[in-house]
Amino acid sequence: MAAAASSWISSSASTFLCPPAALIRHADPPPRATGLRSISGRPFLFGVRIPRSRWNRAINSLASDQKLKPPVSDEGVTMVEDPFVPDSSSIASSIKYHMEFTPSFSPDDSNLPKTYFATAESVRDMLIINWNATYDYYEKMNAKQAYYLSMEFLQGRALLNAVGNLELSGAYAEALTKLGYDLEAVAQQEPDAALGNGGLGRLASCFLDSLATLNYPAWGYGLRYKYGLFKQLITKDGQEEVAENWLELGNPWEIVRNDVSYPVKFYGKVITRPDGVKEWVGGEDIKAVAYDVPIPGYKTKTTINLRLWSTKIGTEELDLNAFNAGQHGKAYEALTNAEKICYVLYPGDESREGKILRLKQQYTLCSASLQDIIARFERRSGDHINWEQFPEKVAVQMNDTHPTLCIPELLRILIDIKGLGWNEAWNITQRTVAYTNHTVLPEALEKWSLGLIQELLPRHVEIIQSIDEELMQTIISEYGTEDLDLLQQKLKQMRIVDNVELPSSVSDLLVKAEDTDTDEQTEEAIISGTEDDELAEEEEPEEEESTEEESSTEEESTEEESTAGTTEVTFEPDPKLPKVIRMANLCVVGGHAVNGVAEIHSEIVKKDVFNDFYELWPEKFQNKTNGVTPRRWIRFCNPALSEVITKWTGSEDWILDTEKLSILEKFADNTDLQFEWREAKRQNKMKVAALIREKTGYVVSPDAMFDVQVKRIHEYKRQLLNIMGIVYRYKKMKEMSAEERKEKFVPRVCIFGGKAFATYVQAKRIVKFITDVGVTVNHDPEIGDLLKVVFVPDYNVSVAEVLIPGSELSQHISTAGMEASGTSNMKFAMNGCVLIGTLDGANVEIRQQVGEDNFFLFGARADEIAGLRLERSQGMFVPDARFEEVKAYIRSGVFGSYNYDELMGSLEGNEGYGRADYFLVGYDFPSYLECQEKVDEAYHDQKRWTRMSILNTAGSYKFSSDRTIHQYARDIWRIEPAVLP
Repeated sequence: MAAAASSWISSSASTFLCPPAALIRHADPPPRATGLRSISGRPFLFGVRIPRSRWNRAINSLASDQKLKPPVSDEGVTMVEDPFVPDSSSIASSIKYHMEFTPSFSPDDSNLPKTYFATAESVRDMLIINWNATYDYYEKMNAKQAYYLSMEFLQGRALLNAVGNLELSGAYAEALTKLGYDLEAVAQQEPDAALGNGGLGRLASCFLDSLATLNYPAWGYGLRYKYGLFKQLITKDGQEEVAENWLELGNPWEIVRNDVSYPVKFYGKVITRPDGVKEWVGGEDIKAVAYDVPIPGYKTKTTINLRLWSTKIGTEELDLNAFNAGQHGKAYEALTNAEKICYVLYPGDESREGKILRLKQQYTLCSASLQDIIARFERRSGDHINWEQFPEKVAVQMNDTHPTLCIPELLRILIDIKGLGWNEAWNITQRTVAYTNHTVLPEALEKWSLGLIQELLPRHVEIIQSIDEELMQTIISEYGTEDLDLLQQKLKQMRIVDNVELPSSVSDLLVKAEDTDTDEQTEEAIISGTEDDELAEEEEPEEEESTEEESSTEEESTEEESTAGTTEVTFEPDPKLPKVIRMANLCVVGGHAVNGVAEIHSEIVKKDVFNDFYELWPEKFQNKTNGVTPRRWIRFCNPALSEVITKWTGSEDWILDTEKLSILEKFADNTDLQFEWREAKRQNKMKVAALIREKTGYVVSPDAMFDVQVKRIHEYKRQLLNIMGIVYRYKKMKEMSAEERKEKFVPRVCIFGGKAFATYVQAKRIVKFITDVGVTVNHDPEIGDLLKVVFVPDYNVSVAEVLIPGSELSQHISTAGMEASGTSNMKFAMNGCVLIGTLDGANVEIRQQVGEDNFFLFGARADEIAGLRLERSQGMFVPDARFEEVKAYIRSGVFGSYNYDELMGSLEGNEGYGRADYFLVGYDFPSYLECQEKVDEAYHDQKRWTRMSILNTAGSYKFSSDRTIHQYARDIWRIEPAVLP
């Protein structure tokens, strides 16, 4: 091995290369971390000798136990000089080093996968220097830090993004060329990290990029899914799912922190100790272990952290006696139960076991993350911990309802473990936590079975019931007891624990005088008495368990009815309905801020979804329109167009200040710009054509319009509307002569992509239908290149990075009022793609920004949807003849022998589950066809189309995630940038 090493060392400019693995230090060090003593005497980095004085200054800030004192600023903060920027020769030496000394492959081989790992490890070395310096600085400054909790982080590939943010793309390309490799070919060896599915996870990843780029102190927290959601295969039967294998060869970007683990408990029981403190005992105990991933900012030393949790058990939990007795399943039962928590993203929850597993995932994320956050707060606080300062140092953002259990978990830790009282802990929790709502779909506003949570998390149910009781007291205080119908309505809509009996402290208040002559003094006396009861209830929280007793309310009712002139209103639960905990309501009550993710969505949140809460706490509700990072989503994925933008805007400033994109507007009619713009688009279309051939075998013409709809398959996103429009187009083509077709229609390649959830039968039928249409159309010699239909399998970030730059028309056609925001619409617009869509989500704002003439609009508006559904239920809807024509054509068998009656049946009838066209495909179909005719007309005029494309990019500046993060930081988290010295 030494001989092998010397063969390449002698050819480099250095005499020794410091093992970069030694640079790896705990990103969040314990008080007695030993730091970097082992390498303090080796002044070499990336194969180049560095003066000892400079080396010491660079690494001193990374070590927590130093013999040499580094220079400090006036504030007492360790100074870090600008990091050494390597050239291509030193990078090549570093890559060779990793091939030899940190191999994941056989030493006999030198291939692309091995080269990718060595290259990634080389980049990671540089990230670690900035990463450690960033958190040394945060530790010493003790700045307020934001923590973003999300069940998904859809990162995509990391290599090109990292070298791009480090401004080393050219150096790495040159280094790999010297070694006989191509950077893009090496980068393609990296599998997409299978940590997310759709927009929720992609948004979270954009936010991390912006947080690092803008120098905000922040971490991300998620779960390390071993098998992801699933890898999608497209077969003759439609979609099939197999496990992702992204971790099969390891992940060079992550660093396991075996010294950072926290206990997580399930099941058990709650006891009250002699001192009155509640304690959660017994049950099933697992460990959550940290895996850290560095997230670099663009043109900054700031490198923040994404901490992912994996689950396991202690070695002592292995039942060795059972194993040696041949009972291997029993021996590994505890290990299997722990590890499977982080196997799959969104495991199927049709079964009870599936529901338990999902709930375990959510609680693991919340519990481990909060324990970590609290440990950091205590360490930074030193010997004098002031819990009142916790919200001044910590901001926790819940990305949708999945991390809702943060609220009762934070309360549990503060009360049961840290010894705070209820009022103090509740105040701290509400000031710390905030909630982002991402949906108006009822099924996505999570409701968990009360019995299931009671079994799995008994202490948390007690805490949630206390929160619910406090909420009811607030509602009664706000609305009084005079109008019991109104009060009943408010409690029904706003309660957290739904369809359960009222606690006695609340039911005592709901007494209405039958005698209309009862004077106000009597009424005030009743209310005053119950307020005393309320205070007593707060002082004796152990009595909260009585809220589950059904008999007590009935007994009290009988007693009250026997008194003169009064009747108790019991607000009895409905025995036919389940008892559930409404997680979204808990989020609203438990946090200090609730935000929607687009202007129209935020208005729907205030007026419909949480209207009762908005009336009670209007100051909580905000809008934070989503955004996407311009680094990954235009600069790195679309270098051809980026070069054009830089030339015409005069600099690369637009990458950090997207408002500079608006400069393009004044050149939109310039023939030189239009020519360069079309050339860049054509280059990208050639890449799309190559991708389609590789993934599907279909050959498509880059001269056709590329019409793209890529997103999660769901009925409300209406891929069905799109494909039915294509079927209509195909049918009309078949009815024409070749000359008529060519004159009438613009050649199109209609591209679909996206995953249907494994148990979502109707969505999988839509995938099957799209692929069947594609098989028929693509093999029709009469149609040729006039129409192609392609479903790209296993859509992910890397596929999007090819499809989006090469698209010309993008479809965002959800039923109005049902898409919270969308982020792919922003990516398409930013890359000069023209949108066709409804007034839904961020479409509304995109249309305002790019100009109404540069957006193809159709369909019913959000405020019309409820009325249209009512008309349908009353049998008043008359379908368009073209819609009926398409359904009949589909049923004729022209697209194969598969029976599409269930799919077409969902668009028929006036009522019933899975019927009556709930998503208004039939209603919007005529205006959709007419809008598509306008698309063809515009595309025929390439000068006009190119102008529209340029203006979409120019107007997309608002939709940078940098703008969104600035708003979160200012309005919700109240954090300030912390720029490393």
